[in-house]
Amino acid sequence: MEVSFFLRGAVLGFSIAAPVGPIGILCIRRTLAEGRLVGFVSGLGAATADVFFGCIAAFGVTFVSGFMVEQETWLRLIGGLFLCYLGVRTFFARPVEQAAQAAPAGSRGLVQAYASTLALTLTNPMTIIAFAAVFAGMGIGAAGGDYAAAGSLVLGVFCGSAAWWLLLSGFVSLFRRQIDPPKMMLINGISGIIIAAFGVLAVASLAV
Repeated sequence: MEVSFFLRGAVLGFSIAAPVGPIGILCIRRTLAEGRLVGFVSGLGAATADVFFGCIAAFGVTFVSGFMVEQETWLRLIGGLFLCYLGVRTFFARPVEQAAQAAPAGSRGLVQAYASTLALTLTNPMTIIAFAAVFAGMGIGAAGGDYAAAGSLVLGVFCGSAAWWLLLSGFVSLFRRQIDPPKMMLINGISGIIIAAFGVLAVASLAV
């Protein structure tokens, strides 16, 4: 493993994940409502999508990257509508009882949490261009033929992104016991509005 590239990738992955957008809002809300594990798994879905984009950029899978960039309009539309759906669903969600909150999440709930954020992140194919620019600046990837360095960088991206989601879900979970049903309803309402707003902006940007 190219340790220096792995560390660079970890910093890159952490930096990409850290800005709070719709995925971050979902992670925070799910951690408060369903527990730290659900919040963390939600973040892993986004981290997996970042790795997918990173692999495309690093190993020069031009057919896939070209197709996704060409279909950017449809992908953004689908992603925006999905965000609107999640926003409305979150807004009207009712807080579960404390006893239910204490129960561990089932495998089905974890899969849904993972799949939803994975799908949302994959609807932003322009991330490929960002990764390609960073990788080219480092002189690695398909163009340079240094696949070992590219693989180490991609692995670092995943680990850095996963570290952020672990820290975020762990920190937010510290406040979970202080959230009673009325507060949870307020959090659901605010989160739903913010998530739906991201979706509306994504759809509206297509008309510009």
